[in-house]
Amino acid sequence: MVKIDAMSPNSLSEAACAILQTADPAAKAAAGTELAAAWRRGDIATVGTAHPPIRPARPSRPELRRPGDMPRRGTSGTRGRIALLHAVAHIELNAIDLAWDLIARFAHDDLPRAFYDEWVSVAADEGRHFTLLAARLAELGTTYGDLPAHDGLWQAAVDTADDLTARLAVVPMLLEARGLDVTPAMVGKLLRGGDQKSSEILQLILDEEISHVAIGCRWFEWSCQRLDLEPVDHWRALIAKSFASVLKPPFNEMARNRAGMAAKYYQPLDAPG
Repeated sequence: MVKIDAMSPNSLSEAACAILQTADPAAKAAAGTELAAAWRRGDIATVGTAHPPIRPARPSRPELRRPGDMPRRGTSGTRGRIALLHAVAHIELNAIDLAWDLIARFAHDDLPRAFYDEWVSVAADEGRHFTLLAARLAELGTTYGDLPAHDGLWQAAVDTADDLTARLAVVPMLLEARGLDVTPAMVGKLLRGGDQKSSEILQLILDEEISHVAIGCRWFEWSCQRLDLEPVDHWRALIAKSFASVLKPPFNEMARNRAGMAAKYYQPLDAPG
């Protein structure tokens, strides 16, 4: 466990780096919960500056593979549910690090306190999501790490390490927004398979990820305004630079609207309206 009170000096960015350097997933999530509480109480009052690692520490398992080398997941039965939940747990573990990396990496920028308040809250949510999924996997007789996982998720952090606006465009407004699109189908699949408990966990994650996308949209637009950039045009340019393929429907327009992400961001340029 990372002991926040043992850090000197007690800055948010240094504590975030300590979490990034924590390999054990359960300890990483718990340390994030502790740091978020300390920040809210005012026990840690300064953002400070730090030098986050290029890659976060990772446990020896799961085996990490290239996305193209991942086995196809089963779609039914307990094994299929375990594979699905394990994949989502891996995403949430990366989401913990993405949130703390955002806080530590851009601590040098002239950002308001509200920016850090909101992203600390996001990081704590991601830790809770991982903890819920890990507990559910244990109830199903397995643990996080028992299955291979793909190693492509951190590339978004590497590609946007020197540009806050790009980080906000790619992580919450592209990757997390895509989660809004695909999670309802996973919830439905679990319900049809009779797994009410797992479906409730994924529904909770979906509901809270809407707020994460909203936070990303809000700070992306704030950053664009500060730089005198038109948000939609700049977002499209950043995504085109990072991803060769065109965003494809279906889109969860209801969830995206709740997050404040207007359709003009993601719909094809020739879409009606």
